[in-house]
Amino acid sequence: MSAGNRHVEITAVGNDRIFTQAQPLPPPVATYTVSARGKPPQLPVFAYLRKNYGNLPLRAIDSLFGFVERSTLYGGRVFVVRELSERDVFQLNNAGIGVRLPMSNHYVERAEYLDNKRLLAKYHRPGNSIICTNDDLAQWIRDDYPDYRLDASVIKNVTTRQKIAAALPLYDSVVLPMSMNEDLEFLESIEDKDKITLFANAGCALTCPAKICYVSISKTNKGEESGPKCSQDLKAREMHGMVDFPLEPYIELGFHRFKLLRARPGSVTGF
Repeated sequence: MSAGNRHVEITAVGNDRIFTQAQPLPPPVATYTVSARGKPPQLPVFAYLRKNYGNLPLRAIDSLFGFVERSTLYGGRVFVVRELSERDVFQLNNAGIGVRLPMSNHYVERAEYLDNKRLLAKYHRPGNSIICTNDDLAQWIRDDYPDYRLDASVIKNVTTRQKIAAALPLYDSVVLPMSMNEDLEFLESIEDKDKITLFANAGCALTCPAKICYVSISKTNKGEESGPKCSQDLKAREMHGMVDFPLEPYIELGFHRFKLLRARPGSVTGF
């Protein structure tokens, strides 16, 4: 067949040609829940992940935790602005990545929970999760929204096997404090390692002797007077900035879930 001055020859594909299907990738050795802290809501979420966690394969990111619309149930840090937009949440869920809502406020009344049910219903779907400190809140969510995964917040300060055993009937996963990464003997003794989340890196909470910010921020997010927000001026402690933990020892022990923080300018996470 002629095409202008060129001669194009068409060859039929033989019946014996074999098309092979690409083999699925093996599951990642470790999965991560990563922080959306400081993400502007107008910045597309995958551009944010590329910029801040570009060294992680996308399939290794289990979930992204950050603020959606305003709620008095948030804890851990002060709500300033929404970080994950409606479009972000849709795109993450569509890609198989969960959204974790940090509802880790120490203080929750039943009436307050009922006031937040619209928000809870909106993001209720398999793959999304709630981070809780208050056990009453966790139980109410478990009863009314069973598709949420429930994570026991690091703020609960679970530091013994007895506390882990007490938490697991209610929670799907327990986030251990950063300092527990340094106690390999204790970590090895944990039986349900697949239900434990360890920190992949650490900030100011690693060496903080008081952690008064957690309680004060719980009050601030309710619009209440909270008093001092950081113990740094009250109790001297060594500050390391951001600390990256080598993950191989934990993976060898059987842990595979990790929480990864985003450093603020100056490689710090707190004040």
